Amino acid sequence: MLSGLNHLTLAVSHLPRSFSFYVDVLGFTPRAKWAKGAYLSLGDLWLCLSLESVVERKTDYTHYAFTIASDDMPSFREKIQQAGAIEWKSNKSEGESIYFLDPDGHQLEVHCGDLESRLRSCKENPYDEMEFF
Repeated sequence: MLSGLNHLTLAVSHLPRSFSFYVDVLGFTPRAKWAKGAYLSLGDLWLCLSLESVVERKTDYTHYAFTIASDDMPSFREKIQQAGAIEWKSNKSEGESIYFLDPDGHQLEVHCGDLESRLRSCKENPYDEMEFF
């Protein structure tokens, strides 16, 4: 029986650049680093950066979202812009979000809110054919 998310692994084409982006820009805590990878943490999240050939960026909606307090969003947005991160989508849903690419084109989001706030919003304005359980 599954009990939760164990870890995420992202292929990266240049380990030092990605390590710096996730640690210095996004605030992950470095836990271990080796020639072809690194383990980082953020809260309970375990992230592995794996040095590999990176496939061209997809254009679908698959992305990884991280939580931020609304008071921290303005300074975070400025930090992302100063880091040269490219925004890949404008926010159109509940809660403030910024959608940006990491150095290898992985689609990321930083979001103010949680599942409960999203569900409350959706109950007021449901998506097409939406059901609640």
